[in-house]
Amino acid sequence: MKKALAMVEYKTVSSGMRAADIMLKTAEVEVIEATTVCPGKYMVLISGELSAVRASVEAAAARMPDMLIDKFVLGNPHDSIFTALYGTTEIDNPSALGVLETFSSSAAIVAADIAAKTSMVDLVELRLSRGMCGKSYLLLTGEIAAVDAAIERAKQGAGEQGMFLDSAVIPNPDKKMWDSIL
Repeated sequence: MKKALAMVEYKTVSSGMRAADIMLKTAEVEVIEATTVCPGKYMVLISGELSAVRASVEAAAARMPDMLIDKFVLGNPHDSIFTALYGTTEIDNPSALGVLETFSSSAAIVAADIAAKTSMVDLVELRLSRGMCGKSYLLLTGEIAAVDAAIERAKQGAGEQGMFLDSAVIPNPDKKMWDSIL
């Protein structure tokens, strides 16, 4: 059985650390990552059974709603999310390149999940907020039609919360560009 995945992002380090503590005390969840991100925000990424993850996120959000930037709960995250988060995806034959930028880490992960479930694409990387003033982005590759469909649907998903920033689909990136990405 796949585990659920969730994240909360807070405006300050202190509120983010309080949120992590609240989530861990609310239900049996595992912290995948809890860290500061630019510009002084704090994100907590957790996993566990769906009901536990959902209860933990809702408890943290309810206790400090004024400090919450964004959140999500995915009951069945696409497997490629994890390799993209850690930058360990192996791409044998890169094709078209899709890039999608968001205003939050949460929105980027949700958009990546939507993209991966929309069409036959490979998630290359998920870059979350570090060194980007709180913005995040995802990279994916595949056939041009698949990349177009995935990016379009991911834009809609990120835009529902007002977190979509920009996107591009590059049909045939130069090999030197791929070398710098991969």
